[in-house]
Amino acid sequence: MFDYSARPDLLKDRVILVTGAGRGIGAAAAKTYAAHGATVLLLGKTEANLTQVYDEIESAGHPQPAVIPFNLETALPHQYDELAAMIESEFGHLDGLLHNASIIGPRTPIEQLSGENFMRVMQVNVNAMFMLTSTLLPLLKLSQDASVVFTSSSVGRKGRAYWGAYGVSKFATEGLMQTLADEVDTVAPVRSNSINPGATRTSMRAQAYPGENPLNNPTPEEIMPVYLYLMGPDSTGINGQAFNAQ
Repeated sequence: MFDYSARPDLLKDRVILVTGAGRGIGAAAAKTYAAHGATVLLLGKTEANLTQVYDEIESAGHPQPAVIPFNLETALPHQYDELAAMIESEFGHLDGLLHNASIIGPRTPIEQLSGENFMRVMQVNVNAMFMLTSTLLPLLKLSQDASVVFTSSSVGRKGRAYWGAYGVSKFATEGLMQTLADEVDTVAPVRSNSINPGATRTSMRAQAYPGENPLNNPTPEEIMPVYLYLMGPDSTGINGQAFNAQ
């Protein structure tokens, strides 16, 4: 496990947007960031899930989060602009962006992968991630110390059979992370890095590996050290790096 111990007020006064914040790793990250002092913007498509995370953060006495229902699969360019305008008017800037939301799609040979399924995975995992990054970058540049964290995968670092659309989308994720890192290096107070969570006890992992005993994998809460490290000031100057949570 990534070795890092965060001080309690690590993220005090920071505004951090988390995608896919309704469950799994996204929900764990949102609650962990809030527990360390951040105002967390909970973005996801299922409002009931987001509201549950909101309630947990509020009842724990952490800074009041914000719920942002947003469907990354169907969102149009003007909706990203409206999202950025809303964040600017409410919060003034953005200190962190965790790209966590993604879908697996069918695990099948490329020959049997339909174009429709391939494009759906790319829409959520790549196109929406690009749109969010490019639209929110001006708000991140208003921060004194901003961090963009991309969620990768081992199949986004070395191609593996039957991971088609998902694997390709995660290679694209690494590419976007590296491109952004090179662009902001020394010219903006923004850093860009990726995390491979590894095998984690989530519903997505269960979908990918139905025969696996989930209890053998760590919980999302247990892999949070690297998520805290990259979102806080202790990683200032770390840019363009690919991290493993485990």
